[in-house]
Amino acid sequence: MKRNLTLTVLLVLAGLAVWLSRQFLRPGPLPPNPRTVEQVVDALAPSVRSRLEPAFQKAGLPYPPARITLQAFKAEKRLDLQAADPSGKLRPVLSWLILAASGTAGPKLREGDRQVPEGTYRIELLNPNSRFHLSLRVNYPNADDLLRARTENRDPATLGGDIMIHGGAASIGCLAIGDQAVEELFVLAALTGLDNIQLIIFPNAREDATLQIPAYPPE
Repeated sequence: MKRNLTLTVLLVLAGLAVWLSRQFLRPGPLPPNPRTVEQVVDALAPSVRSRLEPAFQKAGLPYPPARITLQAFKAEKRLDLQAADPSGKLRPVLSWLILAASGTAGPKLREGDRQVPEGTYRIELLNPNSRFHLSLRVNYPNADDLLRARTENRDPATLGGDIMIHGGAASIGCLAIGDQAVEELFVLAALTGLDNIQLIIFPNAREDATLQIPAYPPE
């Protein structure tokens, strides 16, 4: 009897934990009044500048920079920001914590595998009306992903998409960095220009010296 009661209590607590996690980690509703990128940047730019400019000054770099590279490390759950100095050389500026990145080491191979991609990407879109506060769309699948799929006899149409860097703390193949961090990155990306941003996603920090990084901007 006592054993059955204990089991019942444990099951109830487990169910409650699942319910609470869904409430706090699920995406929020879309804003009732759609916002433009310009409206979001205008509203957030002063506070973002006050938070980011000291890090750029410490690195001896202008804010906003002319070019940035983002390096995401899946195992370490870290997103590093590097920016170009006047000579074009990249210098480290700061790091954001990745609050959630589903999946394990290895590239994304198909829709629904919940893997975060690996490789070199661009930011192709800023979404000011994301269910995860704000988001930056990654150009997955890119040419390398499509070529790998064909080489491995996988249908390129099944690779999936909609990979984002976004706010919040939940991930299904995306990089969730929290609301404040995504505000900073969103504004920085808008001011720097999407054509001047490179994103490299590594399985772990040990791979950043071995993963082949193409010239940037592309020749």
